[in-house]
Amino acid sequence: MPEEYTKETPTEISSLLAGGYNHPVSRLWQQKRQLTKSMLIYPLFITDSPEESSAVASLPNQRRWGVKAVIPFVKSLVDKGLKSVILFGVPSDEKKDATGSNADDPEGPVIQAIKALRQNFPDLFIMCDVCLCEYTSHGHCGVLREDGSIIRDKSVRRLAAVAVNYAKAGAHAVAPSDMIDGRIKEIKQGLIDADLAHRTMLVSYSAKFAGNLYGPFREAAGSVPSHGDRKAYQLPPAGRGLARRALRRDLDEGADAIIVKPSTFYLDIVADAAQICEDVPIATYQVSGEFAMIHAAAEKGIVDLKTMAFEAAIGNLRAGANLIITYFTPEFLDWLDE
Repeated sequence: MPEEYTKETPTEISSLLAGGYNHPVSRLWQQKRQLTKSMLIYPLFITDSPEESSAVASLPNQRRWGVKAVIPFVKSLVDKGLKSVILFGVPSDEKKDATGSNADDPEGPVIQAIKALRQNFPDLFIMCDVCLCEYTSHGHCGVLREDGSIIRDKSVRRLAAVAVNYAKAGAHAVAPSDMIDGRIKEIKQGLIDADLAHRTMLVSYSAKFAGNLYGPFREAAGSVPSHGDRKAYQLPPAGRGLARRALRRDLDEGADAIIVKPSTFYLDIVADAAQICEDVPIATYQVSGEFAMIHAAAEKGIVDLKTMAFEAAIGNLRAGANLIITYFTPEFLDWLDE
């Protein structure tokens, strides 16, 4: 006879939770959103040199790619389930000028990469970052006055022209990351006028914060400002109310999806976006500084790299995101098969 159960202490039924997550499978069931390969968007840095494959010192395992060199690399990821990339152009310094005219050069890195990727991977979703900082001689995201401030009208017209030309080249999505007022409306109208709005997704970096987490990216993309900073046109870290206003504005101006950037330090903004933008896809960008910090902690033995990468990604999903732009994408493609 089995030992008879004896009730020792009174327990409220509602206080007992452990049985619901005792098993690894039941722990997975606690997630409202589980990380999948289709959620991942991989950033690619594309240069003017077709055969280039050069390491980015401050971004572990990341490289700058030429248009020819990137194809076999992307194929290795597509074979593992990669669904989407976001392209960043890295032109040579001698091709930069005050208005970023090389951004939409038909022979430039991004437009050439769009065409090559479309030809080789017809099912790959190609998103293009739309900004001028990589292409301007001053490293800012728009056209400047003599005092260094942004000229809004000229800047948004230039950004719209770049976005339309990326769409004409075959980009499935354009993603303006400058945060200059009114650029979503200008880009949407440009896509409409070019008869491209019906097939081009407009993904706005609606809540992008100025801060200290972009250093490795700026090294990779060659986009360090030559003077000043971007605090006058990107959001202050404490500006939660500004972010909410920007999210509403960009939806009203025609955004089809939004991006919150950075991610881990701004999960309250992600949660706000999940309420304000509940009917459109919400992406977070785990920026270069966040990625580099996880790697640095793992190298020092403070955390386990894989565990920490998943924990950060799940945090974004839990806050309300359903897409993640992350440099961990190649690893996740392997880890999600284990």
